[in-house]
Amino acid sequence: MGKRSRQRARVAGPPAGDLSAAAPASYSDPEAGELELRTKLTPKARSEYSALLAGGGSREDTWQRAIELLFERLAVSWTIAGVRTSNQRELLARYRLASQDERRFVRDSLRAHVAANFPELQAP
Repeated sequence: MGKRSRQRARVAGPPAGDLSAAAPASYSDPEAGELELRTKLTPKARSEYSALLAGGGSREDTWQRAIELLFERLAVSWTIAGVRTSNQRELLARYRLASQDERRFVRDSLRAHVAANFPELQAP
């Protein structure tokens, strides 16, 4: 890559599909901590989520998997008791080990977030 190409790349900004450019939205609860969620969702993730909800299977299983899928795709970080978790694998593990109150907080946050940022999607 030549000098001109590098200069053009710097001026052009982030690529079109770059999700890191959008500022995350924060949701907080005194007991469950603070959850940061991305405000952009790729078209592939949107179609995967819609297909999951449209597919067969148990209603409860589908509902749980839909929440987990949104959490996987949207969670940036989760701070609980002053401990911040931002690694995707650790975030998912933390969600799976969460208490009922923490899961309720995540579910309510995801519902509000989907309604505000992705009105074309059915909220979990």
